[in-house]
Amino acid sequence: MEKMQQMTRGGQAIENSSFSIIDREITTLHGGHQFDSKQWPVVRRAIHTTGDFEFAKLFRFSTNAVEKGIEALQTGCPIISDVTMITSGISAQRLAVHGSKAHCFISDEDVIESAKQHGTTRAIWAMRKARDLGLLDGAIIAVGNAPTALYEVIRMLEANEVRPALIIGIPVGFVKAEESKLALESQAKVPFITSLGRKGGSPIVVSTIHALLYQSV
Repeated sequence: MEKMQQMTRGGQAIENSSFSIIDREITTLHGGHQFDSKQWPVVRRAIHTTGDFEFAKLFRFSTNAVEKGIEALQTGCPIISDVTMITSGISAQRLAVHGSKAHCFISDEDVIESAKQHGTTRAIWAMRKARDLGLLDGAIIAVGNAPTALYEVIRMLEANEVRPALIIGIPVGFVKAEESKLALESQAKVPFITSLGRKGGSPIVVSTIHALLYQSV
């Protein structure tokens, strides 16, 4: 557990105090929440990351999604992200506990070239590269920025090309972000964690992964 905590006692004390405030205010000011004991740490950390209690109304979990994510992390599963902000934001110390590695291919030259040739997005080809490398089966797929990445993963699922352990799909924005999350929620092949509406982003995905890592020990 210590390897999942803040690096200093002062930092840990501040984080613990913040969580206590959130636990209190979600009850006293926001009417409580309906999440179970595994889901709430995920939502609470998102609130801690953003200062936005609305995430207590926006988060959606498929059945046993948190448990499946924890199990995958405990086996050292890869984490495949749509943007480097996610791989940069995940604590290397926490990842190392189970031997997981985070990957993002969106800036690879071959990905960029394929996207240019086909007139599509780098996010699509980054996910295809991860598939071709055999990294998506049993992985946690983490999408915080690019709805096209999430749509591509859903297409792969429907085509039986991949079977990840968990999809965290919380892209932010105005073009297809909300629609892509609804598409993720409507599929039933793979466990998912998502949110409603336009809010989301890489920091929320990172906080979600950290919440899963914290519960994995």
